[in-house]
Amino acid sequence: MYLLHIANKNYSSWSLRPWLLMRELDIPFEERLTPFPTGSSWDLYRPFSPSGRVPCLIDDGWAAWDSLAIAEYLAERHHGVWPVEAKARAWARSAAAEMHSSFTALRGACPMNCGVRVEPFPMSDALKQDLFRLGDLWNDGLARFGGPFLAGAHFTAADAFFAPVAFRAQSYGLSFEGAAATYPAQLLNLPAMREWYAAGLAETWREPDHEAEVRAGGTIIEDFRATA
Repeated sequence: MYLLHIANKNYSSWSLRPWLLMRELDIPFEERLTPFPTGSSWDLYRPFSPSGRVPCLIDDGWAAWDSLAIAEYLAERHHGVWPVEAKARAWARSAAAEMHSSFTALRGACPMNCGVRVEPFPMSDALKQDLFRLGDLWNDGLARFGGPFLAGAHFTAADAFFAPVAFRAQSYGLSFEGAAATYPAQLLNLPAMREWYAAGLAETWREPDHEAEVRAGGTIIEDFRATA
């Protein structure tokens, strides 16, 4: 059975992607959660992850230590990771790769923190551009392939890669136009997303650097997380 190393469900957007993909596609795996340390994760995560980061998938002693590489590794062994039709598959891969490498303003201004609701500070032009591009990309996929998921009727890795944005939309009140307006709710209502969210709310530990990142992006107006 696969072993998937992840970090805190409240914070770890990168961990969410392969975890959600495997849950929604019913790919069996064992989860091993190691909370983020304050500062560098290198010493703590290096014993199981070559990069000293998560997520990291272990299969028979062999590691895939990047979320996109994990998706491709799984796609070679399981149906449904990417769309069957070639053009839809190319589109889905392009969308996931863009999410993997871009949207830095969104990541910086709206770090993932599932359990809080934030009144964000005024948006920078870079953040507005990221949100416009997200809406444009989602609307393109939903119109091109008919929805309700980005590349058609079925959940794929493309949706998994944008799942952390759905939590950001919920936490920071981000809005989109057209069909994209309801896409975050489509993801948030997935059974595996609800499972991840409930586990994130139940976490009682707080990592100071991640908490500071949220406060740098706005004012916390609600906190639904369990207390110690």
